[in-house]
Amino acid sequence: MTSTTPPPRPAPVVELVSAGFSYEDGPAVLSGVDFAVAEGRAVALLGRNGSGKTTLLRLLSGGLRCGSGSLLLDGAEVAYDRKGLTRLRTTVQLVVQDPDDQLFAASVGQDVSFGPMNLGLPEEEVRLRVREALEALDIVALADRPTHLLSYGQRKRAAIAGAMAMRPRVLIMDEPTAGLDPHGQERLLDALQRLREAGTTVLMATHDVDLALRWADEAAVLAPSGLRTGPVAELLADDALLEEARLRRPWGTTVARLLRTHGLLTAGAREPRTPEDLDAWTGTGAASARQGS
Repeated sequence: MTSTTPPPRPAPVVELVSAGFSYEDGPAVLSGVDFAVAEGRAVALLGRNGSGKTTLLRLLSGGLRCGSGSLLLDGAEVAYDRKGLTRLRTTVQLVVQDPDDQLFAASVGQDVSFGPMNLGLPEEEVRLRVREALEALDIVALADRPTHLLSYGQRKRAAIAGAMAMRPRVLIMDEPTAGLDPHGQERLLDALQRLREAGTTVLMATHDVDLALRWADEAAVLAPSGLRTGPVAELLADDALLEEARLRRPWGTTVARLLRTHGLLTAGAREPRTPEDLDAWTGTGAASARQGS
């Protein structure tokens, strides 16, 4: 009898170890948190309002300093001095929820170039990074557009382009689809897919469990009992965890349960996670099920 050993999990790029944080004169927002972001993954961070999602993102990106525990980058503890934070911020970039808190230059191109210029890079290298970032987010045509004339969705993509111009290994985003219409969400997700294909690790905080199930490889759920991590489909099928975290069950999870209840989805078969997946399944999976009956 032979056994297969699962492939080793990629080493964490950035990691919180027993991390805790409290705002001044307030109770602990996070306590004893262990959370690792591995290379090449797409991770959805979920939790109710006030659960500490934004605080966790800011700890990972160096915007806040752990009150207890530590932040590791490639296995080494981050020093909160100029050298240590520069190293962290060239590896990990945070895009905040409101793009107006991040955009400040007169034009999109100027805004995207700000980070690379601050690194002291040669002018040609800065131009290359700006062009690559604008292409990745499909906003090359907006390079000379004043930032105050952009639509909300365009401002979101411009803010992400500014982070991407730093060529981070890890891109962290706080509610990136909030405020976008369905078309805007699809364009943003297409851009994120291109970034992932280029090797960028992406961590996204979101309230949208359907988006998390569709998009992520892994999930991290902040609940009163602590942080739970694991494969996204597994965590978002845990009814007790969802209830504790005040999250609803994803549409795709409910559909998959219904199909299994009626014997229409075999163990190990890929679950439909979106209405489009279900449409495709009705043309293939359902036909196969009928032929096998």
